[in-house]
Amino acid sequence: MKLAEALMLRADLQKKVASLRERVVANAVVQQGDKPHESPLDLISAANGALDELEAIVTRINTANLATRLDDGVTMTQAIAHRDTLMQRHALLIAAIGGTRREPARYGMSEIKWVATLEVAKLQKQADDLSKSIRELNARIQATNWATELAG
Repeated sequence: MKLAEALMLRADLQKKVASLRERVVANAVVQQGDKPHESPLDLISAANGALDELEAIVTRINTANLATRLDDGVTMTQAIAHRDTLMQRHALLIAAIGGTRREPARYGMSEIKWVATLEVAKLQKQADDLSKSIRELNARIQATNWATELAG
């Protein structure tokens, strides 16, 4: 199995566990004299089985991420951490840009004017550059994911 396939399986298992959890909650209480649509105990058992599968696949993914290197020699784990940091930096800049937009407040005959304390154009350029870096790094990570065979 390729690392990319394992990542898709992990996502599917995470969705399955979330769905089972919702179904357990929905069937945990019924009106007196009624029966639940599904057995909560059976659903909990199914969720525990899916969680066991999830743990096993996550362990294999993490092991692969530590051992796998991108074309520049950086481990997959380092590349993912770097991508996450780039995404946080991008989110910070976008939030800062968003914070510079204020509608004028009107009080009686006068209005309060707001003045941006940041250079929006400069921040937007930085955000665009970060977006490009994130896209390029994601492409390299994806290519490596599809080229890497998962052990065990």
